[in-house]
Amino acid sequence: MEQPPVTSLNDQLVLDNSYVNDTSRPRALTNDYPLKKSSTTPNKLRVKAQYSENGIVSDLGVEKRKVYQYKQANGIMVFSDQQPLDADYQVLLYECFACRPDSTIDWYKIPLFTSHFATDVALAAHRYQLDPALIRAVIHAESAFKPGAVSKAGAKGLMQLMPGTASDMGVDNPLNAQQNIRGGSRYLAQLLAQFNGDLDLACAAYNAGPSTVTQYRGIPPYPETQAYVKRVKILFKRYQKALAS
Repeated sequence: MEQPPVTSLNDQLVLDNSYVNDTSRPRALTNDYPLKKSSTTPNKLRVKAQYSENGIVSDLGVEKRKVYQYKQANGIMVFSDQQPLDADYQVLLYECFACRPDSTIDWYKIPLFTSHFATDVALAAHRYQLDPALIRAVIHAESAFKPGAVSKAGAKGLMQLMPGTASDMGVDNPLNAQQNIRGGSRYLAQLLAQFNGDLDLACAAYNAGPSTVTQYRGIPPYPETQAYVKRVKILFKRYQKALAS
């Protein structure tokens, strides 16, 4: 079940796993960066989130958020846009078309791309037993169907493949639309299999990494990821309806 987004300091979620204890320097994470586990993890941690209204404009023309994740001395896990001065932390970078929590886009009315890359989407859908509407929804959410999209975090192409993921999926050139759709669809199919067909968890894993979803035992408490999952599902239903007509 999709979790409600964390949008204010008053929102709190319970964690039952480890906290971050990395070295005190910024690190841009890939989509599946392993978090270190503590040997003295409290039974329950409280999560508070704080986000700035300001961000960095990405190559896609949308805002990229830099989120500092760290643990306070009182046991509270914090996700903040302010770099901590006296705590170890990691830097989480989020950048995709549908990731901005406070986006003003009406996802129920934004124009769809029902015919772009039709052959490549159809072939990938058949090969990996995916609904073409889902592939289109992910492409739309990731890059707004821009095959040359490159994020500052290093994700490339229509389905925004990180270098490691592209290599694992057999993609030599992620800016090649055919290769990118094939590789991204293969990865999406693997995530659906890993999470027993749970679309919410598979989409969250596509955005934040499968190990993060496993760590939190559900959709991570990141507003960007929660917004992403919700919007992919909206787009998925819209593409299903549009392609059926």
